[in-house]
Formats: sequence, structure tokens, C-alpha cells
Amino acid sequence: MPHASGYAAATPKAPLAPFDFERREPGDRDVQIEIKFCGICHSDIHQVRDEWFQGVFPMVPGHEIAGVVKSVGSAVTKFKVGDHVGIGCFVDSCRTCIECKQGEEQFCQVKLVQTYNDRDKEGQPTYGGYSDHIVVDQDYVLRIPANLNLDEAAPLMCAGITLWSPLKHWQAGPGKKVAVIGLGGLGHMGVKLAHALGAEVTVLSQSLKKQDDGKRLGADHFYATNDPETFTKLAGQFDLILNTVSAADDWNRLMTLLKRDGTMVVVGAPEHPVPVSAFSMIVGRKSLAGSMIGSIKETQEMLDFCGEHNIASDIEKISIADVNDAYERVLKSDVRYRFVIDLATLKGGEKAAA
Repeated sequence: MPHASGYAAATPKAPLAPFDFERREPGDRDVQIEIKFCGICHSDIHQVRDEWFQGVFPMVPGHEIAGVVKSVGSAVTKFKVGDHVGIGCFVDSCRTCIECKQGEEQFCQVKLVQTYNDRDKEGQPTYGGYSDHIVVDQDYVLRIPANLNLDEAAPLMCAGITLWSPLKHWQAGPGKKVAVIGLGGLGHMGVKLAHALGAEVTVLSQSLKKQDDGKRLGADHFYATNDPETFTKLAGQFDLILNTVSAADDWNRLMTLLKRDGTMVVVGAPEHPVPVSAFSMIVGRKSLAGSMIGSIKETQEMLDFCGEHNIASDIEKISIADVNDAYERVLKSDVRYRFVIDLATLKGGEKAAA
């Protein structure tokens, strides 16, 4: 079996450290990918720290993977050696349930195999992108447009599709007013994508300190949620609100900003339940919804759109040796706007290129 190197948490809440392991032997339909870059998602931190559910340890995190095809199986028709490709949050599904058959495999009800912190159909643990290579069935591999830099494209595999999916599902575009709550790794992609789709975009952030960034990314308006006047001024304004915040907030207050028949979509995942009054929805026939990543087809459509519009993530590139410090900085919101690990630094501990 192919030897792999990476960084893993040996036990829940343990710091990430060098880890050697084995990938499965590539099959006829498999693509072997040399990982060049991997983004750091806040969900990596939640899972390494066992905050959502019991994890599979040792855990190699990472589901924002960008790399180059190293080899292909004899039955592979979609990719060739040298192609620029990506891997997102899952690497397999049952393929037989109604969700899979309808091209919504992210909602597979039988066996969705996550890129890491899971077990595959043979019961073997899956290991993610904080590593030198990965082996994945061609049907779960994504093509990255040639004009996008791999480091800046890596976060599109999760942050990009997480915002693209609700924007498309709730038909954001010309004539629609969209609010993005939180200007972080998810939120900054929501602003870029909503703007490119032609919507009128407003950022709602705790303060105005990121206002210049918000406007640069494509926001038409920027308001601080720590100012009570914001909720008076913007009451009943939005067709769609994308809530990217993982911390607890007053969702009832946010729902007052929706128009009649408007929808607030939750894509951030607070650790604890958030109370919502029935009257927040009854008055104005408003909806509170959730959205989780997207299908392979939908993710490829997002990548193609990003290629056409030259959209990628704003990143800070780091050495893998700095990953534990990066985790602490993510928790302090001290990154603009996504950390991306340069996997070349696995080879000798060298620093990532700026």
C-alpha cells in the first residue's frame, strides 16, 4: 500500500504532529493526487477537538484539497496525469439512494464517506488533505480551471461551494438583495460570489473594521451589528440572508431583516442550539433554512463559474509546521481570509512561500 506522510491529531484535542500512514492501493477507477495545498476550515478544528461527534483518531484533517494528478487507473476517463484537480468534503457515497441518483450525493442517506474523520465502505479510516497525496475515485474528483492558482483555489472546495449552493438554490441574482453575516473564510466567498451573480450585497459584521475589505470584495453596503440602529434601518430589507457565523447569535433579531417571504440560510454551525421564536417566521411568512456544501456536479459548476470570473479565495499561505498556531489564530478571527497549507513544506520543514 502507498506510504503517505502528513500531520495528525493522535487523540482528541491533541496538537497536530507529523504522522506516517498508508493510503489504499489505487484501483482501476482511482485517481492518485499529489496534494499541493490544503485550506484550513473551522470545521477541521471542531473535529480535531471532538466538539461535534466522536471522531476517528489518529485524525489527519483537511477537505479543501488542491493538487496535481500523479497517476490514473486503467478505467479512468475523466482525468489524466498533470491535471489540476480538487477534493472537497467527501470522497464516496452509496450511489444507489434517491439523493445520489438525483445528483445530491452530499445528502446521501446510506453512506456518505467524508474525506477525513470517517471510515470507507471497507471500514478503513479516511485521512484528509494535511498530507502529501490522496487516492480518490474519479467520480468524486473536481477539475480546477487552469487560470486559477491552486493555493487560492483550494478553499473553494468547501468555503466556495458552501456559499455557492444556497446562493443558487435561493436564486440570488439581479434584483435580489443578499446579506452576508460575518466576513470570514466563508463570508468573504459569499460576498464575491453573490456580487458576481449580480445581487445587491450587504455585509453585516460585528464592527466596521473590515469595511474596506468588504467593499473591495464586492459588497455594496457594510453595517455593524453592534450598532442598534442597523436593525432599525435594515428592517425588512433582504430577500436572502446567509449566516456564516459559528458562534451563537440572536437569530430572532436577524430574521427581522428579511422581507416578506425572505429566507435566512444557516451555513455556520454553532456548537450549541440557538433558540428561534415561531413569530420570527410566522410574521412575514419567513423561512429559516440550512445548507450543507453541495454535490459534485454543483461544485464543478461553481469552479467553472469561478474560472470564468477569476474568483478565488483571499489566503494566507503557511508551512504545515505552523498549523497549530494557525488554529489558534482562526479561533481569534486573525486571518484574512483563509489559511492554506503549502504541502511542499512537509518535505523538510521549510517555510511556505509568501
